[in-house]
Amino acid sequence: MKYIQRDKQIKGCVFCDVLMKPDGPENEVIYRSKSSYAILNRYPYTSGHLMIVPNDHKSSLDLLGHDTRSEMMELTAFAIRVLGDVYHPEGYNVGINIGEAAGAGIADHIHIHIVPRWNGDTNFMSSVGEIRVLPESLDDTYYRILTAWQTLLNIT
Repeated sequence: MKYIQRDKQIKGCVFCDVLMKPDGPENEVIYRSKSSYAILNRYPYTSGHLMIVPNDHKSSLDLLGHDTRSEMMELTAFAIRVLGDVYHPEGYNVGINIGEAAGAGIADHIHIHIVPRWNGDTNFMSSVGEIRVLPESLDDTYYRILTAWQTLLNIT
């Protein structure tokens, strides 16, 4: 897949860099609101793995303003609705890793993970082979979610 072959050298903050680039499959931004945005995870656990990211470069929720935190939660709820329409998962993992010790890959910029889940969606490839198998390309995921997001925005 093309996204695996992308340059993985991190220079600066990848979430802040997104703010200066146009939306599209290259940066995986699905939606921008006033103080945060929804973006695909470039290295997803499952198809549809989204993140909600504040525009402000802060390492913890308590450093964000009330309006930003509220907006992030609203985007999280909307993302779950979109993922339900697109993938029909049987559940979700929604979480925030605050700090490197908690597993935050990008500890300096807080973000919320939304991971669609299905009964039996783990297998030997993840646990023994240390490989994730995804049934579609990241570009396909991007366009499926973007289309559903835009459709639901026009309904609500």
